[in-house]
Amino acid sequence: MSQFVARPFSERTATWLHQSGVHPLLARLFASRGIDTPEDLSLDLKQLLSPLELKNCISTASLLADLLEQRAPILIVADYDCDGATACAVAVRGLKQLGGPTTAVQFLVPNRFTMGYGLTPEVVELAAQQLPKPQYLITVDNGIASEAGVERARELGIKVIITDHHLPGERLPNAAAIVNPNQPHCHFPSKALAGVGVMFYLLVALRAELRKRGKFTTENQPKIENLLDLVALGTVADVAQLDRNNRILVANGLKRIRAGISQAGVQALFEVASRNPQKATTFDLGFAVGPRLNAAGRLADMTLGIRLLLSDNRHEAQTLAQELDRINRERRLIEADMQETALAHIGEDQLSGTLENRSSICLWHPEWHQGVVGIVASRLKERFNRPTIIFAPAEGATGEELRGSGRSLTGFHLRDALDIVSKRDPGLILKFGGHAMAAGLTIRKADFERFDSLFQQISQELLTDELLERKHVHDGALNPAEFTPEIGDLLAEEIWGQGFPQPLFYGNFEVGQQSLMKEKHLRLQLRPIGDGHVNLKPITAVWFNHTQTLPNKATLAYRIATDRYQGQARVQLMVEAHDQAGL
Repeated sequence: MSQFVARPFSERTATWLHQSGVHPLLARLFASRGIDTPEDLSLDLKQLLSPLELKNCISTASLLADLLEQRAPILIVADYDCDGATACAVAVRGLKQLGGPTTAVQFLVPNRFTMGYGLTPEVVELAAQQLPKPQYLITVDNGIASEAGVERARELGIKVIITDHHLPGERLPNAAAIVNPNQPHCHFPSKALAGVGVMFYLLVALRAELRKRGKFTTENQPKIENLLDLVALGTVADVAQLDRNNRILVANGLKRIRAGISQAGVQALFEVASRNPQKATTFDLGFAVGPRLNAAGRLADMTLGIRLLLSDNRHEAQTLAQELDRINRERRLIEADMQETALAHIGEDQLSGTLENRSSICLWHPEWHQGVVGIVASRLKERFNRPTIIFAPAEGATGEELRGSGRSLTGFHLRDALDIVSKRDPGLILKFGGHAMAAGLTIRKADFERFDSLFQQISQELLTDELLERKHVHDGALNPAEFTPEIGDLLAEEIWGQGFPQPLFYGNFEVGQQSLMKEKHLRLQLRPIGDGHVNLKPITAVWFNHTQTLPNKATLAYRIATDRYQGQARVQLMVEAHDQAGL
């Protein structure tokens, strides 16, 4: 069953925001998302938190300034997802803007399938073979759990600077410097910075250090803010919490994209995704542009994606973006096949009644692709509202290991749950890491049943019936005057995302014509029911990946958007759920 809950808000705050010039609908939505004063709505770059508060940021910037002056060879070691790719591009572009010689600032992306995650000893050995041999490695979006890799680097005479945002283990690596808002004793107010955000902050601090050394003035200093389109893309694609600080970063990045002054690679990704950059939204970044960049790391080599983000040649960027689009189409086919197999297995559990008694889902198959397990885990988690871990055979291992990717529910900290597993059965998990909502791990193939049983046991201990019940938190009803294309455009301009959710409305409708699109999406004609709605024309609505028709009257949770066709703008609703306890 699903539970439908109205998101609470302060009428007084909403009124105050409205009286300050905010649209009345936005005033209500902002008040329900923790905006207390009109000043909180300012997303000017000057409102960013100071790098002074980010532990080790200033001292690391001073170290980097020394390295640039010495023209020391630096190698950026990237992660293979969108956050890692954008963080790498920001690091390379930023260091070169600030004076790093082209030949002295290089990057390396480990093969996720053969070398695993993070700065492993194998990655360090590969890095040491690069020409020129790096004096320093700078990790982006990884490294906080790489004790062995940092130690191997020390043995080879290479120092390591870690920039990361993931949660640390019990011990920190013995690195030359660590910049991570989630490391112990860091009092930076925003723990939600993505890896690309951490790197951006380090560059801002480095620029300030170089100003202090007389390299630049405020008038002629490089414009690090030109990289904010990459910061916005990485932050949104990594599903980072959009607290105010991240919203400032994302808002200013989107401003550059909408103004047509983003990187050539970002523009090319919008083009192959058939999205209009002049109307760029966080949805575009998270569901159209981000997945195409991620596809390189999932099926091939993220070097392709980073080359795209580093390219200033429009033709080259278009060629690379088209290749990423092709890989992404291939990824979709693999994902669909894996999901079909997984659903068939879960269907057997549903028929036997065992799924109802499970608090988690763990699956593996010998033919599944290691690079796509995270997406399939996310799809199944959304469908069944259970913490889900999907495993595939680990490439490059002995053939006896499985690598898994998990996705979780709000209220169930996935990394902490895996930590409990590792403590109750030491050696069962070979390695793991991640966040509250997503994590990765490696186990032995022979231990899958044992892991599944223990993870299920811990899930049952930590999850309540309330957490397992699907909850739709909505923003109430729209009034008759708000079912317009203008409202769709108004909402699309705002910065929505994780922690600052896109509006979801709730109301009663008469259901008219119903039909299927592509045999899997329900297309509807809806007329709102209620006072003042009698003169409204039927509104087109779509319920994606849903084929069951609705009764003549229905209570629906929906989003509102603007659909443009042949120059005409019209309102369109995106149905999310049907409250069968409604009308």
